[in-house]
Amino acid sequence: MPAPRGRIHEKLVRAAGRAAAKETHRRDLARQTTPEQLGRSVREYLGTTRIIIASKSEPYQHVRRNGTIESLRSPGGLASALDSVARATGAVWVAQASGDADREVVDAHGRVKMPPGQERYTLQRLWIEDEERAEGFNRFANGCLWPLCHVVYVRPNFVTSQWRAYQEVNRQFAESIIDSAGDEPALVLLQDYHLALVASELRKRRPDLTTVLFWHIPWPNPEVFRILPWKREILEGLLACDLLGFHIRFHGMNFIDTVSQELEALVDRERIAVRRAGQRTYVRDYPISPDVAEISLTAASSSTEIAVRRIRERLGLGNARVVLGVDRLDYTKGIPERLDAYERMLDAHPELRDKVAMVQIAVPSRVDLPEYQALGRAVAERVERLNQRFGSGDRRSVHLITENLDFKELIPYYVLADVMAVTSLHDGMNLVSKEYVAAKMNQDGVLVLSPYTGASRELEHAIQVSPYDTELLAIALYRALAMPPEERTRRMRALRDVVASQNIYDWARRLLRDVRRLHLLPGTRRPTVRR
Repeated sequence: MPAPRGRIHEKLVRAAGRAAAKETHRRDLARQTTPEQLGRSVREYLGTTRIIIASKSEPYQHVRRNGTIESLRSPGGLASALDSVARATGAVWVAQASGDADREVVDAHGRVKMPPGQERYTLQRLWIEDEERAEGFNRFANGCLWPLCHVVYVRPNFVTSQWRAYQEVNRQFAESIIDSAGDEPALVLLQDYHLALVASELRKRRPDLTTVLFWHIPWPNPEVFRILPWKREILEGLLACDLLGFHIRFHGMNFIDTVSQELEALVDRERIAVRRAGQRTYVRDYPISPDVAEISLTAASSSTEIAVRRIRERLGLGNARVVLGVDRLDYTKGIPERLDAYERMLDAHPELRDKVAMVQIAVPSRVDLPEYQALGRAVAERVERLNQRFGSGDRRSVHLITENLDFKELIPYYVLADVMAVTSLHDGMNLVSKEYVAAKMNQDGVLVLSPYTGASRELEHAIQVSPYDTELLAIALYRALAMPPEERTRRMRALRDVVASQNIYDWARRLLRDVRRLHLLPGTRRPTVRR
């Protein structure tokens, strides 16, 4: 038990750390677009025009826990980032219901105010009642489009019945969006590959709506995309949008090249736009970032400090250095590759075996697909082998956490981690890398980052290494753990400068500014796309 003087010193150190973190937070805030500034931009650009966000995943689920209904914020980077935009703009958000208590909290129209206790926007929930249709929709999106666009050498599945289900659910989303818009024009922000056909349905029935789709995953080169049997329909659906966004320009140009090869269309490479059947679609890149201020403030709180200590105690980490991975359990994330490199590092540096531990948060997803079932087994087998080889007694070398954590529950893990390993084989952006940086208020931590992420274009001060090269990845992990404090601080400060300068509100404001600048504002009737 420490002496009273020791306890006083410890409290002073913690207080000084919190004060420094608050000063870092203050400086970061001075560079960031705030929710209030975004709200003013919305009013300036759109007036009273309604914003409708649409995505497959909902930002909050209502679930039953211990006999009561609780709201659970999605841990996914996309939902968390857009939740901040929805709060700032007062949007309507159309999303597929997924919580087991979702029906119990909505009104007769399937609507509920969000977030809980603040009620800043409306969540319009959508249920796919036909189980076969819901399964077909998910399998087409995740078993066909997902592997097609992520070039990690998993074969896409082309099943006609699943394609039909995908079409039907996209029509259902369009119907819900039209219902939410009422008789007034609106700006519709479609999210991701699940909703590639919605814009064409909206164009036929409500040409006064302005439609923007942000494609959050990579777009492959034309030679890869051309194997899709329904490539023409997908491309025409996307070209029904007024504006199409990608994380990085490379993926946008891949889309342009694909259109040029597959369709009769006028491709304007100077304006980066496509004209087809009287409809012009602009293509732009908007690198997305999280809500840095929210993450930083939470990371600097006393409750997070307590949570970090509790995680150390619960996992029996002691004073071990921590290598962290935070992912959905997905074959694109490079989790087996990460574990193999960690094993190789411990083989090469046995002196680290009782001084370092890996914490791998891997939330299961798409468990109905064989590829994901096989991945789950492969990860579990590796973790068991590593713990047998390098663990001792109650001490584990790898802690595998598969529970679905609330977004704020992730932040103490970011604060805890000495090293964050992001080893994606292919990723549109990867917000986890930016969330980690945002949480490192003490500017002490090292990011090991795959060059096959969109984030690698911005986060140049991370240690960038290919996850396909086990030896080099092992060396990178060791280098991160052995890095001198001065270099860790210098690199993290540079990373924070990048992340803090472009937050989620900047992303939204850039997109809305382009809607106005390109004369795409709602209320202007545009020709429909000829089928």
